[in-house]
Amino acid sequence: MKDLAPVAFGAAAGLVVALVFLNADDRKAPPAPAAKPPQQARLTVPPKAAPEKIPLAREPAIAPIVPQVSPSAGTPAWQRFAVAAPPAAGRPMIAVVIDDMGVDRRRSERAVALPGPLTLSYLTYARDLPQQTAAAHRAGHELMVHVPMEPESSDADPGPNALRVGLAPDELARRIDWSLTRFAGYVGINNHEGSRFTADAPGMEEVLRALRRRGLLYVDSRTTAKTVAPGLARGLGVPYAERNVFLDDRNDVPAVEVQLGRLEQVARRAGYAIAIGHPRDATLAVLAAWLPKLRDRGFVLVPVSAIVRHRVALAQNAVRKAGGP
Repeated sequence: MKDLAPVAFGAAAGLVVALVFLNADDRKAPPAPAAKPPQQARLTVPPKAAPEKIPLAREPAIAPIVPQVSPSAGTPAWQRFAVAAPPAAGRPMIAVVIDDMGVDRRRSERAVALPGPLTLSYLTYARDLPQQTAAAHRAGHELMVHVPMEPESSDADPGPNALRVGLAPDELARRIDWSLTRFAGYVGINNHEGSRFTADAPGMEEVLRALRRRGLLYVDSRTTAKTVAPGLARGLGVPYAERNVFLDDRNDVPAVEVQLGRLEQVARRAGYAIAIGHPRDATLAVLAAWLPKLRDRGFVLVPVSAIVRHRVALAQNAVRKAGGP
């Protein structure tokens, strides 16, 4: 499945920020030598693993909501609810986001048991979200909301209350509000699917304005090269970042290991990188072996908010150098 007030910048600052934000999408990077898989013992997935097809947990259009606790004065929610990051001390930062959390309870619990801090993004229509996310937070992980958005393919079902192109404004607002009130204590959202919706400027502008009002960040899963989210986020002053590597487009151990090698390459080149994976057997098995060795490999594992904070600092430094406020 591919598919907290914000930093305010003046108009001039916005132009500078647009020039300095980095876009380290590995797909646009210059060709590099093939990455060697992380040095670790080869893992295998049990041959009789339970099927990984995740059913959609259908929710009524109107469901009990959990208000996001308002941030203290002057502190945006994405900073208030951020998990503390270990000091980078000059090492490249890596954030691992696990999407599709909450529906497959058994595998979601295995993800929560991994060493952190990870960033766990919970599907809006999963059940018992306040309880599940509280347990994840106690385990030291950062929380995000995985918001279903319309994919390009009409055959793909992103789930109930998905954000769709062409919805009436009041219905789109209702669905955004529903998504942002499923549980509390999260730093922001990323898109679940959304290859069509994230390319729609009017719809994404409404989403990003809602995030700005609530002091939240946005992580673009980049399920399409046509996404308009990064440019809109810059213009609206919404803190954001973009996914660099998908870990498990292919759901097998060797493929996930190769993608982790690519992730390390991007992090060394740019100083940070964001991976997105899912609670699948192969992904969980490889991460369980790779995460404890990450520090020895010269990297630091951080929540995604730490990378967003780093990007904000880069932008502010650039504004100061340009003589801005």
